[in-house]
Amino acid sequence: MARLGRSTWDLQQNPVYVAGVGTVAGQVEAQGPLGQDFDIRLDNDRIDDDTWEHSEQRMFSQAVQTAMEKANVTSEDIDVLVGGDLNAQLTGFYFGTRAFMRPALGVYSACASICESLALGALIVHTGHAQRAIVGTSSHTSTAERQFRYPTEYGAQKPPTAQRTVTGAGAAVLSRASSTIQLTHATIGSVVDYGIKSPWEMGAAMAPAACDTLLQHLRDTGRTFADYDLVVTGDLGHIGLRLLRKLLTERGINPEPERLNDCGALIYDAKQPEVFSGGSGGACCTIVTFGHLFKRLLDGTYKRILVSATGALLSTVSAQQSDTIPGISHAIAFERKDV
Repeated sequence: MARLGRSTWDLQQNPVYVAGVGTVAGQVEAQGPLGQDFDIRLDNDRIDDDTWEHSEQRMFSQAVQTAMEKANVTSEDIDVLVGGDLNAQLTGFYFGTRAFMRPALGVYSACASICESLALGALIVHTGHAQRAIVGTSSHTSTAERQFRYPTEYGAQKPPTAQRTVTGAGAAVLSRASSTIQLTHATIGSVVDYGIKSPWEMGAAMAPAACDTLLQHLRDTGRTFADYDLVVTGDLGHIGLRLLRKLLTERGINPEPERLNDCGALIYDAKQPEVFSGGSGGACCTIVTFGHLFKRLLDGTYKRILVSATGALLSTVSAQQSDTIPGISHAIAFERKDV
């Protein structure tokens, strides 16, 4: 591995490829503009389980199983699982994957966990400590609401700046075997705190971290926005995306509107009820990237993309102590390779 600048890993010397992906989308997500890009589309977010948490665990298991089937491997072929979710003690990840009986590493960067998982999973494969790794994350709007804000049954009114936690799960098999999509770089983000305290202002909490990581990636690699067909953040929603553009403009960078977007702004139609400022959650960036964006890499629409998942680092304890909400963002570069 070559280290570029302060924060970026160049993983091209021993290439790491995406061998297969699996995505599960909740009912509202399946009805959105990207619905046809997901492997499993639910018409019932409960999936007939007794609790929302058990439903999320099942989604995680379904995503992993789908990814393995599409990669034509079994659990015995997997050397390590890396992933996370938004539930306390990462029960979505650990409980959702326990049936596979593989070595597991749980990670947490809030909604940025998928890019942390991709970075660590790719590093393990890149260095030869594994031939194949599965990475993935999940979230569920009903588990996240009672984890971070209020139970759905409470009926709390949400302001327009709020975001809907995506219900879904996604997983990818990373491998040394050559395939069309290669993971080339990983930029590890820093914690950035602009003093936001409201849990309804996730876009404002995360946009500064996204800006910091994107600029660090460009400095480390010597690239510009023009070197990517698309730069997409993970979970800023419409308001957070506007704030990110403003922060970049203040630093003299003005990417074309079509070259910079956000998974939380893409996943829902603005006319859908109760989606507010767009999507967020551990599965937001995951299913949009693995479902929608990877299809555009495979069909040649994109040749090179940069995905920067974003996370708001709050907990029930920190919120009760009136702490601010720092943000973090990690970035992963993908390229289409002719096999």
